[in-house]
Amino acid sequence: MPKSFGLRQTTRSIAAAVTCCLAVQLPGLAQVPGSASALEPAPIDPAQLAPAQPPAPALQPSQFGTVQTNPAQPQAAPAPSGSISSEYVLGPGDQVEISVFGYEEYTGSKVILPDGTITLPLIGSVPASQRTSDQLARDLTARLSPFLVNPAVTVSLSTLRPVVVNVAGEVQRPGPVQLRSLTTNTISNQVGSSTNNSVDRSPTISSALVEAGGVTQSADIRQVVVRRTLPGGNSTTSTINLWDALWSENAPPSLVLQDGDSLFVPRLEPGETLDRRLVARSSLAPDTIRVRVVGEVTRPGEVQVPPNSTISSAVAVAGGPTGDAKLSEVVYVRLNEEGQIDRQVIDLRNLTDNFQVQEGDVVIVPETRTSSVLDFVGRVLSPLNFLFNVFR
Repeated sequence: MPKSFGLRQTTRSIAAAVTCCLAVQLPGLAQVPGSASALEPAPIDPAQLAPAQPPAPALQPSQFGTVQTNPAQPQAAPAPSGSISSEYVLGPGDQVEISVFGYEEYTGSKVILPDGTITLPLIGSVPASQRTSDQLARDLTARLSPFLVNPAVTVSLSTLRPVVVNVAGEVQRPGPVQLRSLTTNTISNQVGSSTNNSVDRSPTISSALVEAGGVTQSADIRQVVVRRTLPGGNSTTSTINLWDALWSENAPPSLVLQDGDSLFVPRLEPGETLDRRLVARSSLAPDTIRVRVVGEVTRPGEVQVPPNSTISSAVAVAGGPTGDAKLSEVVYVRLNEEGQIDRQVIDLRNLTDNFQVQEGDVVIVPETRTSSVLDFVGRVLSPLNFLFNVFR
């Protein structure tokens, strides 16, 4: 065979191979008509970058017409009505978890900056403030769609920014309180699916009252007032009934507080009463109340007891009665709403009773050899008059 013929054959083979190589479209580059060297980024298919995965279950189209290729995950319980997942508005200082299935470079924790934005690769700065997590997930999906193939975006609120609320009225410690919530079960909003969970200790009315030390004995929790200043300078006022939630054992109203809100707990009108035992057993009550136990107890003085404690419980916290205690005629003294001192004698010989103590009560355990309990009470109360003057 002539050498020239072999050279021509080799040349044709090389040319064919080069032509085939040029005809193959490189991943990540889109061919632009009329241009042989287009550099515009095309949607990236995660299948080209990730290792082979086991066959996925049947594909389920989402409400936006895209197809999710991730295996089916266990569905979380739906969020209760009015939960923070649907109401909470993101703002500077909130921390969110962003996940885009198949694209690890877009997955991670982001803190909303003071200007109200977060930053992601390719799309840059994205407004996040004044949006819910669901709205942010939808916006990120729209912004990433030109670059990624069917992005499945999940936005989870992991840490709430500190919320400062002013609490006034019938609470133990009126003034500003700071509320901050950490999620143990994240609030998720995935485009095309329902994956909402609730947050532990979200900034609600109940949590604000707890931070303020709880409500007082004379608090009217049927008419808790919440005032909020709107962006335009106007304000809105809502009245919340927490009492109905206590006696009906339903969840309290889940109004989510925002930074700058004001709470006011009014005082009961004269003659009005609420079941103080029920309030004392609720989360609205303070953690402890102060009661003074004097007379024949091991450690006389002021003690701190839970708000639903009885007189016998207060005596036990004070070390219990001494051997000279006259338990058949224990006296407890209380300053009523009219500023007058009420006294009542009870029998604690079986160390049980149904009398619930209140903040500022005085329990007097007389001694056995006392001829007159009232005389003993008078001697004990003389140095304690200043305590009652505080309440006048």
